[in-house]
Amino acid sequence: MKDYFGYKNKVCVVTGVSSGMGKSTAKMLVDLGAKVYGLDINECELDGLEDFIDCNLSHKKDIDKAFKIIPKSIDCFFGVAGLSGAKTDYKTTFNCNYTANMYITLKYLKRRMTAGGAIVYCTSTAGQEWKKYKKEQNKVVHANTWEEVQTLTKKLAESAPATFAYMYSKRCLSQFACEQAVNFAKKGIRINNVMPGSTDTGMKQEFQDMVGSEEGLIAQAGLAGRLAIPEEIAYPMVFLNSNMASFISGIDLAVDYTDTCLKELGLKKNLEAVSATNPIICAMAKKMLNKSAKKMKALNAGKEETEEKN
Repeated sequence: MKDYFGYKNKVCVVTGVSSGMGKSTAKMLVDLGAKVYGLDINECELDGLEDFIDCNLSHKKDIDKAFKIIPKSIDCFFGVAGLSGAKTDYKTTFNCNYTANMYITLKYLKRRMTAGGAIVYCTSTAGQEWKKYKKEQNKVVHANTWEEVQTLTKKLAESAPATFAYMYSKRCLSQFACEQAVNFAKKGIRINNVMPGSTDTGMKQEFQDMVGSEEGLIAQAGLAGRLAIPEEIAYPMVFLNSNMASFISGIDLAVDYTDTCLKELGLKKNLEAVSATNPIICAMAKKMLNKSAKKMKALNAGKEETEEKN
């Protein structure tokens, strides 16, 4: 069978390789003959990796250490790792989701990737409103260093709920992908962006708690009537960085089984069409989330008490 994807012996770097979409992506790449270097803070149980590198992507020093191990010449990069903000603070969430990808791209990929290389970021349908809110993102997206991003997001990190870091980081990364696709095209390197809808990963419970129920989460998966599985997000990422997509660069690919269509047609309310940095909205959201967290804690305590009695 002809190797249409063209991954054999290519050096591929995958972040978030220990679980979910990252693990599924890495497994496919290994099966296709690629030399896969996986980055994650959690232990990775996946055979066939060229190397697994323990790396906390929210820390610049960890990234620098990792890229001392990764080969000088890189063919493909898959920025898959992400945090919801439900269990991490604003700064950690934003750095893992956005700053790490920005830093890796400008510091390492720009120098180490040759013509014919490809980059794909895994953002989210939560980032789809990036075009509408560009004014909120411009300064951060146009910052060229890790330190600049920290300075520009410092106030938000102190005032906004960590879950808002998820939406804001995904918007920033989506805009960054679009702008860098133009810049990297001059070097013959493609950049694309995959935007998953609700997916059944290790963070499912975190997102479920945010929307209130599993039904609410499924409602964000378009007309599928179920959540996507990690492989269904990995497929388009592997495709976009392959030879099969050699003339595709600069796209936002929504993988959400018509959810975007429903919003565009006005058949569904777009709950994400709100500011991610407005102080009033951030304060209201923080208050609502705290109230919801207390309610959830009380419900869980009630369940535990009932179980003990039974």
